[in-house]
Amino acid sequence: MTRAAGPPYSARMDQDLAALEQKLTSLIAHTRALRAANESLRRELAAAHERQRQMMMRMEQASARVDALIARMPGE
Repeated sequence: MTRAAGPPYSARMDQDLAALEQKLTSLIAHTRALRAANESLRRELAAAHERQRQMMMRMEQASARVDALIARMPGE
């Protein structure tokens, strides 16, 4: 079998491949940006959970102090 002279791909195929490459490049960049945003959100969520945990501890401590003050009040 003989091979025809000229490029193995048509101009249309080259255009399609270039468009596909551009779309893949865009998709990869978008995926990286989403991963970075996701990691940032995970860090923010962890910090929010830590703040919530600290606030719950402070509320429990305040509640215990209020209960102690009420117990020390003279009865009616």
